[in-house]
Amino acid sequence: MSQEVFDQFRQQIQTLGTEAAIDQMIEYFRQEKQHFQLFEMFKLRARARLGLPLLFPGVAEDLTEDQRNQLEDALVEACDEVGRMLLDEGQIREGWYYLRPVGDKTPVIDALQQVEVDEENLEDLIEVALYEGVAPEIGFRWMLEHYGTCNAVTTYEQQLAGMPPVAQQPLAGLLLDHVYDELRGTVSADIAQQEGSEPQEKSLSEMIASRDWLFANSAYHIDTSHLAAAVRFARVLRDEAHLRKALELVDYGSRLDPAFQYEQTPPFTELYPSHKVYFLILLNEDTEAGLAYFRDKAEASDIRREGSLAIETYIELLSRLGRHDEALDVALKMIPAGVHTIGVAPSLIELSQNANDFERLAQFSQEQGDMLGYATALLFAKRSEEA
Repeated sequence: MSQEVFDQFRQQIQTLGTEAAIDQMIEYFRQEKQHFQLFEMFKLRARARLGLPLLFPGVAEDLTEDQRNQLEDALVEACDEVGRMLLDEGQIREGWYYLRPVGDKTPVIDALQQVEVDEENLEDLIEVALYEGVAPEIGFRWMLEHYGTCNAVTTYEQQLAGMPPVAQQPLAGLLLDHVYDELRGTVSADIAQQEGSEPQEKSLSEMIASRDWLFANSAYHIDTSHLAAAVRFARVLRDEAHLRKALELVDYGSRLDPAFQYEQTPPFTELYPSHKVYFLILLNEDTEAGLAYFRDKAEASDIRREGSLAIETYIELLSRLGRHDEALDVALKMIPAGVHTIGVAPSLIELSQNANDFERLAQFSQEQGDMLGYATALLFAKRSEEA
C-alpha cells in the first residue's frame, strides 16, 4: 500500500468526517478485495452510525433493543457481502465461515457444485461440505472418490451414523453403490481371468450363482469389513433399487468363509442371514415370516444389557410397513420408562402421531408419573384436533 493511500485516508477523516471516511475505506477495501479489512470496516461503520464507541468494550453494552437489532442486522449484512465475495473468488471455506451466521447455505452449495476439485482445495472442500454439513452428499462423494472406501467407512461409522436416517440415506446410497460397483468389478475380473472371457451375467448375484469356486480357499474380492459396513448402513435406505443391491451384497457375503461373517449386535447377530430377512421385509417379500423373526429377536433381547437395537429394529420395521398401531403398542410395552434408546425407531410422539392416537401415550405417561410426557401427549392431541 502506497504512502499516498495513507495520506488520502488521513485527509478524508479530517475533511469528510468519520462515517464518510469509513465509506471511502469500505470502497477501497472492496476494490482491493481485502476481505478481513473490509469486514472490520463494516463493523466500525455499524457502530459509528449508532453513535456507539468504535471499539467494542468486550463486556455487555447498555444498548436499546432497536440499537441491538440494527447492530446485528448490519453485521449479518457485512457477513453476507464478504462471504459472497470470497465464494466468487473460489475461497469456499473462508466464504462459508462468514456466511454461516447469515444462515443461507444456498450460495455455498452452488459454489461447491461448480468448484474444480484439486489436491490443494480438496480437504477444505470436504470440511465445508461434509463436516460442516453444508452439502454432505457432495462431500461424501468426494471422500469416496479421492480418499477411498476405508476412509469413507470410518467417517460414516464415527461421525455420520448418528445422523437422522433421512439425512443418512443419500450417503448410505453412495457407499452402497460404490461398494457394489467395486465388488462387481473385481468378481467380473476374476471370472474373466479364470474362464478366459467376461461373464455374460449383469448382476452380482447372477455372476456368483453357479460359481462356487469364487469362494474356494477362503477367497474374497473386496475388503470384507467394507462389505459388512455397506450392508449395515443400507438399513436406512428405502428405494427398491438400493434394497435389491443390498440383497446382492448379502448374497455374496453369505458365501464367504465364516471367518469373514462378523458377529454383530442383536438382532443382527448373524450378519448376512439377518440382513437378508430385513431387506426382504422392506421389499414386501416373506413379510410375516420376517416380522416374526425380528419379533422373536426383540422379545428375547435384554434391553438393559444389550441395548435397544433389537426392539427398535422391530418397531422401525412395523412403522415402515405402515403398521403404526402395532409399532406404538410394541414401543409402549417393550421399552421400559427411562431407558435410553438410540434413535433407530421413531420416537413415542412420532409413533403416536403416525397412529393418530395420543391417548395411549398419555395414559402410559400418567402411569409412569411422567408429567412432561403426559402434557406433551395431550398438547399434541389437542393440536391434532384443531388442525
